[in-house]
Amino acid sequence: MEGLRDCTTSSSTTSTPTFHTLKQARRTALNRVFAAIYSCAILALLYHHALKLIHSTSLASFFISLSLFISDIFLAFMWVTQQSFRMTPVYRSEFPEQLKQVVNESDFPALDVFICTADPYKEPPISVVNTALSVMAYDYPAEKVSVYISDDGGSQITLFAFMEAAKFASHWLPFCRQNNLADRSPDAYFASNQSWCSETEKIKEMYESMKIKVDNVLERGKVADDYITGEEELMAFTKWTNGFTRQDHPAVIQVLLDNGKDKDTSDHLMPSLIYVSREKSRTSPHHFKAGALNALLRVSAVMTNAPMILTLDCDMYSNDPQTPIRVLCYLTDPKIQSTLGYIQFPQKFHGLNENDIYACEHKYMYIVNPLGMDGLSGPDYEGSGCFFCRRAFFGGPSNMISPEIPELNPHHVVAKHIQSQPILELAHKVAGCNFETSTSWGYKIGFKYGSLVEDFFTGYRLKGEGWKAIFCNPKRPAFLGGVPISLVEVLVQCKRWTIGLIEVVFSKYNPITFGTKTIGLLMGLAYAHYSFWPSWSIPITIYAFIPQLALLNGVSIFPKVSESWFFLYVFLFLGAYGQHLLEFILEGGTIQRWWNDQRMWMIRGLSCFLFGSLEYFLKCLGISTTGFNVTNKVVDDEQSKKYEQGVFDFGVPSPMLVSLTMAAIINLAALVRGLTEAFMGRKLENLFVQMFIAGFVVVNSAPIYEAMVLRSDKGRMPIKTIVVSIFLALALYVLIPFTVKN
Repeated sequence: MEGLRDCTTSSSTTSTPTFHTLKQARRTALNRVFAAIYSCAILALLYHHALKLIHSTSLASFFISLSLFISDIFLAFMWVTQQSFRMTPVYRSEFPEQLKQVVNESDFPALDVFICTADPYKEPPISVVNTALSVMAYDYPAEKVSVYISDDGGSQITLFAFMEAAKFASHWLPFCRQNNLADRSPDAYFASNQSWCSETEKIKEMYESMKIKVDNVLERGKVADDYITGEEELMAFTKWTNGFTRQDHPAVIQVLLDNGKDKDTSDHLMPSLIYVSREKSRTSPHHFKAGALNALLRVSAVMTNAPMILTLDCDMYSNDPQTPIRVLCYLTDPKIQSTLGYIQFPQKFHGLNENDIYACEHKYMYIVNPLGMDGLSGPDYEGSGCFFCRRAFFGGPSNMISPEIPELNPHHVVAKHIQSQPILELAHKVAGCNFETSTSWGYKIGFKYGSLVEDFFTGYRLKGEGWKAIFCNPKRPAFLGGVPISLVEVLVQCKRWTIGLIEVVFSKYNPITFGTKTIGLLMGLAYAHYSFWPSWSIPITIYAFIPQLALLNGVSIFPKVSESWFFLYVFLFLGAYGQHLLEFILEGGTIQRWWNDQRMWMIRGLSCFLFGSLEYFLKCLGISTTGFNVTNKVVDDEQSKKYEQGVFDFGVPSPMLVSLTMAAIINLAALVRGLTEAFMGRKLENLFVQMFIAGFVVVNSAPIYEAMVLRSDKGRMPIKTIVVSIFLALALYVLIPFTVKN
């Protein structure tokens, strides 16, 4: 790639050793054979549904048959799209030590790091500081690294935290280098290291002192004069006037460290550290996180314009200081360089409880599926832990789109000092809220607008422009992030994803109509699988209520155990769940985590997928509006204790809990009715499948029953939620059979 030609000089010779390898997964052939067999079974099931529809003798049987037919069509569609991940899964390996023997550090490309935060009360500044310090401590030439902090909340607290971080970095970076630390996030290091020496004690005291200062400022809500130590710091806060709000304020750009002159205590240069809060106005659209990233893309172009960009969530710190070298194993390969747009590392997490009760690991989304996409044209952009070639944001590999001013061109060489007046003036200009007006930013250039899931949409659009991607999954996780530890926080986050994915489905970039044409059938289906995630709510909701309501009324709607069609249902159920379990285990999962993963799949289908879809359609009708809800990353001690014990937290009231509780009540009632019928010796063969489904839901709903009846702590189900759920469940039981029978 032209923008990275400075790092390919040594790797283009014939004597260069291999920097990376690729091998196909051994399960590929079995996946293809099983897909062919399972497809035949699905066709047989749909044929069975068609026969039942044709031979319906009443409105009741027609309604039930149609509901199950629709449900299984959606399940079949999602299964078919999922096969795109299973056709060509691959595994990669990198050899950074070999690269360092061949490529000189002076030939390494410069690196700009983007870290986004938006609310110091939901995203603790000290956590963001840890993320920044961990990448500033990379085993990479410091003079080639610039770290940009996007503060979309425009908080002086965040700026203060990074002023303190800049001071602490002068001690922390040499400490990491001299001791060759693997954990370069201070929090992670001090939490894992139990052997102390005087030097460690000293650096820990400095860190704790910084942490106390930042926490005190956060508690006060502003930076008091006694914390400001110099004229330069005082000047930095002058923009926070009485009229300064998070929705309406001027651009603030502060260079806290300059890699051209600032040195640490061992006389080594330090990476640049730049605080950026783009201009905001209530009258101008700001496009949420995608808009913040585009502002960083422009500001960094003016100030440093590194050809390599790393994007990170504010709580996802570096866990391996060798990560940029690992990336260069691909970027220096002339065979793939011209079309390589980005290299995605998997999102992995610290702090997961033993069995991951909320399935926040997302093993399929972050590990299994990207392995499959990597065998095609590469994984999707996951929003964090991704190294981009800057050139990828300016049109396709063969048709570059030039930005409005030459200083934003990815090949522009910054000749002036980062703190020179012309550079700072231009940086403030491109961070202005009106700079994008009547331009291609967000549509043809930069991170893409049009969806709340800007990461998914951007990766998808880049593939459509002709860029390839690589999934890099080393044994030691490159990055580790935090996870929400409250059920409602998990569901709120997922609801935002749901709305964003539906926005893609109903855009002109629908993966079925647009994607399959531009990026190929399998890649189009892979993106369709993600985009149509919210449609899981349709079959899950139908199977959570219709068979159970029929069972409560003694109506059999599935084949008898003695009929041949029964074994088709058995094969489809065991085949799907068995393959899912096998893939989960092969990628390092456990049976208990797999069980919780499929439990949360059902919970999402009845809550965030359902409510997110409803919110999107209400927005289309002008009844509701959607926004970017920042996931709360503040840890409550009591909540944290429950999470570590593996106890679900239902204590925060939410409408999404009502549908879950309704399903739990109706399925329990249906199972009791079915067992009563079986005990009395009637209809067991006829009702077995419905009893099995009800029992399966009941077993998965155990935490809900516990929260409704047995618990008295703050995590129990709110009484109002229970009452409303019982009332609606009774109403459903009374109304549905009446409607069906007539």
